[in-house]
Amino acid sequence: MSRVRILGFGMGPQHVTPEVASALGECDYALAVQKGDEDALLDARRAVCDAHGVELVVVRDPERDRTPGLDRAGYEGAVADWYAARLAAYRAVLEERGGTCAFLVWGDPSLYDGTIRVVGELGVPFDVLPGVSAPQVLAARHAVVLHEVGQPVHVTTARRLRGDVAAGQRNLVVMLTAGVDLDGFEDWHIWWGANLGGTGERLVAGRVGDVVADIEAARVAAKAEAGWVMDLFLLRGPEA
Repeated sequence: MSRVRILGFGMGPQHVTPEVASALGECDYALAVQKGDEDALLDARRAVCDAHGVELVVVRDPERDRTPGLDRAGYEGAVADWYAARLAAYRAVLEERGGTCAFLVWGDPSLYDGTIRVVGELGVPFDVLPGVSAPQVLAARHAVVLHEVGQPVHVTTARRLRGDVAAGQRNLVVMLTAGVDLDGFEDWHIWWGANLGGTGERLVAGRVGDVVADIEAARVAAKAEAGWVMDLFLLRGPEA
């Protein structure tokens, strides 16, 4: 009978908490997927495993049908097939090896990560330990509080940003960005960061209209240095 431990590890060995380190030391191996021949994100998981003497078992990410011109039904079917194939690859390893397996999650498993849902579908017992999340590191790097006194903070994605602002949100942590489109936010204040705690870390803060070009340049530099880029930002509206 396999057991899974879902462990948040922040951005690498430097963010592994004592609690997660202890749990990882009790695991027989860790399981991860490799996306392509060059996978810097897999390298970070390997570094965590190496630091704690745990074997990393790697499965190749199944190919997804990316045929140009797929209609909505075709796209959804391709994603469903890919997801089922990844589950089957995980299940095969768990059935073959048994024991206690670690799934290492970037940041914290509670924020924009599907590992809990995936493992839940595998039908094995599991538990979850928190990691250091990207919004935590962002706030620490900029030495700010994510919300104003007694006020909320809204955590969202870049795709939903404009709709959330239209609905009245004025203080937002924005994740899952693929570039920063900040047209119309020139008078807002931004605290931006990329690759926080890892190779290529960059930080920019200020009035959006004054620093948007700096953010774009820093994002390019982070990707050039690390080979990948993960960025997020805190965006706060001007006082009424």
